[in-house]
Amino acid sequence: MEWRIRAIRGATTVSENGVEAMQEAVTELLDELEKRNQLDPRNILSVTFSVTRDLDAIFPAAIARKRPYWDNVAMLDVQQMYVKGSMERCVRFLVHAYLPESVPIYHTYLRHAASLRPDWS
Repeated sequence: MEWRIRAIRGATTVSENGVEAMQEAVTELLDELEKRNQLDPRNILSVTFSVTRDLDAIFPAAIARKRPYWDNVAMLDVQQMYVKGSMERCVRFLVHAYLPESVPIYHTYLRHAASLRPDWS
């Protein structure tokens, strides 16, 4: 079985700009990422999180870093480019991980963010 670096996308929405709401949404998103892709966090190279400008209660990486084996993952938080009329209170990620080439990738779009990529939700 040949392994290579693979990219996985995902997003969710947060009910409000608060620490607890962000922790709940980001934890749910990362749980689904790991489960759907049978992903061992020790195989994750990096994660870029983006948040819409209305979310500033906590960094998603700070939430992820508390998960088992995520403390050594290179993570970056950025603000998503604002586009008038775009989805509010949205957290997105781009994960790069070593995965078997033959294993399908399952991109994870939850809550209202499922409408961003209905083909992947």
